[in-house]
Amino acid sequence: MATDLLLIHPSDITFRFELKKQSSCVVRLANHASHHVAFKVKTTSPKKYCVRPTVGIVQPHGTCDFTVTMQAQRTAPPDFNCKDKFLVQSAVVPAGTTEDDISSDLFVKDSGRLVEEKKLRVVLIGPSSSPENGDFSQDPPIQMPSPITVEKSLEMAQGLEEDGTDKGTVVPRPVEKEGDMKQVNGNEKLSFPKDFKELESRLSIMDAKLREAEGTIAKLNEEKRRNTREKNLLKQELVAAE
Repeated sequence: MATDLLLIHPSDITFRFELKKQSSCVVRLANHASHHVAFKVKTTSPKKYCVRPTVGIVQPHGTCDFTVTMQAQRTAPPDFNCKDKFLVQSAVVPAGTTEDDISSDLFVKDSGRLVEEKKLRVVLIGPSSSPENGDFSQDPPIQMPSPITVEKSLEMAQGLEEDGTDKGTVVPRPVEKEGDMKQVNGNEKLSFPKDFKELESRLSIMDAKLREAEGTIAKLNEEKRRNTREKNLLKQELVAAE
């Protein structure tokens, strides 16, 4: 939707609704003019949604995004019909204006400056159905015959020769069998250092992820406290506006 000050996309705030799960929507504000535009985002349900950031400055011929996050809900509205609304206020400001300079007085329409307001409705859509995985049959594992020891092979060969049957049977050579067994044992010994290095690498990766998770938790706690302060301030402003 086009306005004299900002272009807002998308025109609706759409959430993919799933019970007990958060959902987010990114809204882009585009300024196609040569002046600076300040904006502020309000909602009719400040406890239900988290907006980041709630205020900002859109540079000339620039863009700015804000993210709306719907908190996890325990129940779904009838027919997915949501009556919540958002209000995007915009006003022309002088160059050099910062976010700290933005207040409710900046968007008063009778202040002599160009001020606009645009309402955005909330649209809920159901979760997409995930495709079912088909059952794939696996071929049965190939079983290798167990190795025959040299002594047993010799006994079998001698028994066949005494009976006079199948004298042309070739008896495995002891040297080849011993060599094969040595090679297998050697492979088993060589696998231990490799497995140890792989385990050590995995432990190092897990330790790094743990430290990263601890840092993320600290940031989320700080953001939660900041969101609480902003929600309380936004609620006071909405009550004052009513």
